[in-house]
Amino acid sequence: MRDGVSGGGAGGGVGPAALLVVRAGYGATVQDLGRPGLAALGVGRSGAADRGALRLANRLVGNPEDAAGLEMPLGGVELEFGRAATCALAGADCPAWVDGRPVGPRTPLAVPAGARLRIGTPDRGLRAYLAVRGGLDVPAVLGSRATDTLAGLGPQRLTAGQLLPVGTAATGWPAAEHAPRRDRPGPVVLHVVPGPRDDWFTPAALRTLCGEPYTVTADSDRVGMRLDGPALERARGGELPPEGMVGGALQVPPSGRPILFLADHPVTGGYPVIAVVRRTDLDAAAQARPGDVLRFRLD
Repeated sequence: MRDGVSGGGAGGGVGPAALLVVRAGYGATVQDLGRPGLAALGVGRSGAADRGALRLANRLVGNPEDAAGLEMPLGGVELEFGRAATCALAGADCPAWVDGRPVGPRTPLAVPAGARLRIGTPDRGLRAYLAVRGGLDVPAVLGSRATDTLAGLGPQRLTAGQLLPVGTAATGWPAAEHAPRRDRPGPVVLHVVPGPRDDWFTPAALRTLCGEPYTVTADSDRVGMRLDGPALERARGGELPPEGMVGGALQVPPSGRPILFLADHPVTGGYPVIAVVRRTDLDAAAQARPGDVLRFRLD
């Protein structure tokens, strides 16, 4: 199970150092850790929605943590390997098979040349991540290989028949070859800090946000997560001029029901932000799927 990026021949017409997308899944994208530091130019960070999961998958195959891999909402992806490779799955636990043989998550997987890796749909959680030793070597845009679905930067969403080249980014091997599962029983709890525009809301609004459950709606994606629950009452009318936005911002449109900004959020927005989710909790937020319940806690 060591350096699987060497050896083996092409299979099924796939280039020797590439993956062929047989099934593209439900909006799968290539992601790394994004484009930090460009917000002043109007470019958001983007990158993996669950950054910890991508980092873990990369560590398991000996890649740098920022190597590009696949982000797969609800799984459903099938890949054919042109060359023997080592890969790892992390994030939402999806059933997976190599040429029909079941394989497990959070551990290095040896995939022979010409074999197919099929990734099913997780029972819980939303986004699974696949790292391949060497990293996905798609062209970088502004220093990143991440797909920004809002700005239209980076590679296209996966499509059947697409070839994904594999690079040579691998370094050493981790000391461990299996990572434990992180169980999060019950509702997802997200810690928030108030503001910057909590003064635009009644004092009861923040208590409502942090005291009542909110449900993730189907109208959610990498840009943001629309939530259903009690409306948050404004203390003042009117609208703000556009101002900077960050990941984790809870922006409140006129409906009073918050939108939680995720990886591909806009760099500016005009609706007031009542609170911001701690960055350490954004990975958990990224795994919430439609119908899941969120609770907010004030730090």
